[in-house]
Amino acid sequence: MEVRHYAKIREQLLTGKISCVQLVEHYLHAIEEKKSLNAFLEVFKDSALALAKKTDEKIANKTAGKLAGCVIALKDNIAYKGHKVSVSSHILEGFESIYTATAVERLLAEDAIIIGRTNCDEFAMGSSNETSYYGKVLNPHNTKCVPGGSSGGSCAAVAAGLCTAALGTDTGGSIRQPSSFCGTVGYKPTYGRISRYGLLAYASSFDQIGPITNNVEDTALITEIMAGKDEMDSTSSSKPTEAYSQLLTSTGKYKIAYLKECIENEGLDSEIKKHFYATVEKLKAQGHTVEAVEFPYLDHMVPTYYVLTTAEASSNLARYDGVHYGYQSKNATDVESTYVKSRTEGFGTEVKRRIMLGTFVLSAGYYDAYYTKGLKVRRLIKNKTEDIFAGADFILTPTTPGTAFEFGANSADPVKMYLEDIYTVQANICGIPAISIPAGTHTNGLPFGIQIMSPKFTDAKLLAFSKTLEELIS
Repeated sequence: MEVRHYAKIREQLLTGKISCVQLVEHYLHAIEEKKSLNAFLEVFKDSALALAKKTDEKIANKTAGKLAGCVIALKDNIAYKGHKVSVSSHILEGFESIYTATAVERLLAEDAIIIGRTNCDEFAMGSSNETSYYGKVLNPHNTKCVPGGSSGGSCAAVAAGLCTAALGTDTGGSIRQPSSFCGTVGYKPTYGRISRYGLLAYASSFDQIGPITNNVEDTALITEIMAGKDEMDSTSSSKPTEAYSQLLTSTGKYKIAYLKECIENEGLDSEIKKHFYATVEKLKAQGHTVEAVEFPYLDHMVPTYYVLTTAEASSNLARYDGVHYGYQSKNATDVESTYVKSRTEGFGTEVKRRIMLGTFVLSAGYYDAYYTKGLKVRRLIKNKTEDIFAGADFILTPTTPGTAFEFGANSADPVKMYLEDIYTVQANICGIPAISIPAGTHTNGLPFGIQIMSPKFTDAKLLAFSKTLEELIS
């Protein structure tokens, strides 16, 4: 049974070679067989099979939607009515969502089947999936290694064949970095292209929902269905959406820039660097112009990102107080101790670190020195990125400086862990679309990705070029 490419699955469903119920049962068996990966926190067996049965009836009646039989997993920070959502945190343990995220509603309307919720770094804060309250996710390519984060469970699930596709969220690379580590396609659309309604926020001006798949074609279709204005999200764009899945033929010759500072960086793995240059030569052979450009803000991006995102997190996470919902400390004796003890016991170390850092950069006396300065540097990075796009259609970089690292390798040094996002944070700082596609396999046996970025709302053009690049390097 071919279950890694939705077009092939759909063909088998429409010709009666398989049924949706059989497909879901196949995935349920695979999830059980590979449960040691810890990719899923919960499998929605009953509701998934019920949806599969309804979809089989629609296929028989020829009324099935565009995603009939596409089995999708949700990162554990995306709401699905009547199902639990916890952001992999103790503080929301047992909480059941009372509504469904707009992105998920749109998938369900096209007969997608939601199979479960996947593990992630607690409150999407991490680059390794080691901060989850429910334990680490293992990389299916090497179980001694991290899958990346924060959408590590979603990427591991897709890579291991436990679902057709998955949804992740990307605040600074949380879809693309684990996609690079797991060998999947990970897409962060333009900020505002997909509604954030129903996403449990980490940093509201950075967060974006996006798909994780095994190929660009599936990415384009799922993005197309989720995209569009949503009255429930004031940050969603009213710009018209495009039929991305119908626009994947790219025949143009493009100007492509790559960031000199990224490729000449001492931290970049030599094999990834060599492969990157080989890809550049393949693109040139196809008639594209590929040139190095200077980007003087590489070392400023991660600090800027963490100043601004932690500030937003300290505000967004204030609602988890032990009073309204979620975990409440049994050691509390009055109102103040309810707040203090519930948050102290309910949040993990990394989340507390970021809340404290965010509270500090917003505090009186430090607001201008850190937060205001962070906003100014964000503007500089945006301006420089726009300058590059004035002379180039795309920016090409490695997705990550190296392949997946072993568990514990970066845990003792938060700064070292934060630098894992050095190539991916630019897209979130600027609000531009970015994708990671599998680039190859390292001699250590682990996959690695290549990243493409383009100007805001050029998602269709980016996806079409990504399909070209996918075919070129596959």
